Amino acid sequence: MSDLFRMDGRVALVTGASSGLGRHFAGVLARAGARVALGARRNAKTQDAADEIVAAGGTAMSVALDVTDESSIAAALDAAATQWGPVDTLVNNAGVASAQPSLDLDGDAWDRIMNTNLKGAWSMARAFASRLVDGGTPGAVVNIASIVGHRVSGGLMPYAVSKAGIVQMTRALAMEWARHGIRVNALSPGYIETDLNREFLQSDAGARLRSNVPQRRFGQPDDLDGALLLLASDAGRFITGVSLPVDGGHLVNSL
Repeated sequence: MSDLFRMDGRVALVTGASSGLGRHFAGVLARAGARVALGARRNAKTQDAADEIVAAGGTAMSVALDVTDESSIAAALDAAATQWGPVDTLVNNAGVASAQPSLDLDGDAWDRIMNTNLKGAWSMARAFASRLVDGGTPGAVVNIASIVGHRVSGGLMPYAVSKAGIVQMTRALAMEWARHGIRVNALSPGYIETDLNREFLQSDAGARLRSNVPQRRFGQPDDLDGALLLLASDAGRFITGVSLPVDGGHLVNSL
């Protein structure tokens, strides 16, 4: 690994880190040398993940975090800063989804998705950036978007809208915060196989979906590692305001 991709001396916070891609991202950053705070509402699971990182030789801690609660956000950032100094890398990964036709969607479900995926990411980024600006410290935000923020997919309307909002928010914040040395980018995964979706992706419906991916395969979590480190580390020091698809060419096939 080039030294540019190293994260030594950096303090990172990953939201939604109790399982899935968030937990994976925390491990990637730790292996690159960052000190990583894993945040989620399920604190017992983030503690298990942090213990796993430490056992492998990394530096990690668990913090209780609800991205829909501004006091919880402040407490999580305070906890990491008390342990290691100011957080200078944020991976905005926390999110929820709902797979149902839009006509069956009620207002509560809409609010739950928007408050977590979009407002939660904004609240987290604002609190993070405010501290960096006050301290005159540069940093990086990596918002986790999705290819459905760039294209539509049946039954995922509110999720797709929230991720499209993440893409546009990324551009706006990148423009505003560049003067403070804060880079803001988005990572837009395609269909990545995890414990949550493996059964579906291996079904007949999954096979039909796979046929739309030019590489004719679904991604694995480690297919995202290079893109994550590019956007988070000094390797991407002149990159801001982009939404980087990592999807095996799926978006190209949708044009």
